[in-house]
Amino acid sequence: MPELSTDHTTLQAGLKKRHLTMLSMGGVIGAGFFVGLSGVIDQAGPGAILTCAICGFIVFLVMRMLGEMAVAKPCTGSFTEYSRMALGGWAGFTTGWLYWYFWVVVVGIEAVVGATLLARWFPGVPLWLMSAALLMVMTVVNLLSVSNFGEAEYWFAGIKVAVIIAFIVIASLFVLGVWPGSTADFHNLTAHGGFLPNGLGVVFVGVVTVIFSMTGAELVTIAAAESTEPAQAIRRATSTVVFRILAFFVLSTFLLVTMMPWDSLVPGESPFIAALDLLRIPGAADILNLVVLVAVLSCLNSGLYTASRMLFALSAHRDAPRWMTRVNSRGVPVKGVLSCTFIGYCCIAAAYVWPDTIFLYLVNSSGAICLFVYVLICLSELRLRRRWEKDSPEILKFRVWLFPWLPIAVTGVILAILVGMGLNAGTRAELVQSLIALGVILLAYVAKRRSTREGTHAPQADSETPSEAVPAERLA
Repeated sequence: MPELSTDHTTLQAGLKKRHLTMLSMGGVIGAGFFVGLSGVIDQAGPGAILTCAICGFIVFLVMRMLGEMAVAKPCTGSFTEYSRMALGGWAGFTTGWLYWYFWVVVVGIEAVVGATLLARWFPGVPLWLMSAALLMVMTVVNLLSVSNFGEAEYWFAGIKVAVIIAFIVIASLFVLGVWPGSTADFHNLTAHGGFLPNGLGVVFVGVVTVIFSMTGAELVTIAAAESTEPAQAIRRATSTVVFRILAFFVLSTFLLVTMMPWDSLVPGESPFIAALDLLRIPGAADILNLVVLVAVLSCLNSGLYTASRMLFALSAHRDAPRWMTRVNSRGVPVKGVLSCTFIGYCCIAAAYVWPDTIFLYLVNSSGAICLFVYVLICLSELRLRRRWEKDSPEILKFRVWLFPWLPIAVTGVILAILVGMGLNAGTRAELVQSLIALGVILLAYVAKRRSTREGTHAPQADSETPSEAVPAERLA
């Protein structure tokens, strides 16, 4: 492996347009999509369609806000830098470490899930060994170069998108009565207790689960900084995210609850297996097992990439160890990737040694973190939009509509969802444990500030222009 240069702290523009296009399409399709929908449908019945639509609307508007800022000033770290510009060093520190924590936990979770999927075909191999092997393979992919990451994600996302499109086409034929042995029939939408069998409230309860599955749409704004045309990639991705979410989540959920009675689906089991069985497609379980495994590998791949770039952006402000900004001759922050890999192995160990304590806590504590990050994105856009309209309106080439009322409304909806999590017994533990994670990060920031005051000098982390944030135009 090439030696790290002590003065080489610039990422390379190794991602192509097709990489970013497929990353933006596949980023919202994780393993949770193929399995997690069963739990949402079990809670809300056919009303799960509304749950997915609400989540899609929130993610779309948050992405639009993020897109406005990213087109104006594209940089590595994306929303962490905008939080820093708008709200100060504490916000950049908090957002970056929250997002890093979310993704390193996801890396560990997905490695464990991937091992359980492989156990179907390799029952005699220890699960911990297969988890470690999956993580090792994705680590190697990330260490080679950013173009290798992009190429791997291109094919992973391509498979996921192709499978979902094929399912939508075939399931639509079934619902319309064109598929052999089927008749056009929509009675499942209302025949088993009505469209909202458990009331309207549960429609909002499932928002957290679905948004967790949708997390990943914003990855393109981070990855775009390592491309040759970051602004164009971000504009394209944020403009079309709503159509991808409508197609993948809303339409798939509609087809599932139309094809089968919602109360026949088993929570925790993929509703797509039941649908493929209904369509009489042979080997349904093996097919879906392979597809979910691809989704797991995709999450591992993108999780390691995202977490390492978060460390890179944080270290530029000395919010993380300074050596995290060092990259090798291929533009890869090797020590950042390996640090995230190490945490991933710790999560794997926790899953098999302390499954009901430490690992369960890690899973629950990441539940609401994406919502915390979304709130900070909204607040950042509200402040920066006003500042830029006053000081440099020419950079605002991609704007959020109905400013400031729409961003304020989205912020209010997200806060209402968080309050709802606290009021609901089933999601209260996730909120509390996510708040503990947030509290620990805020305390860490306070400790860091105190230590820098006592030191010989403190970094200029609160300025609007993050001088070491590696703006996209410096990537070469």
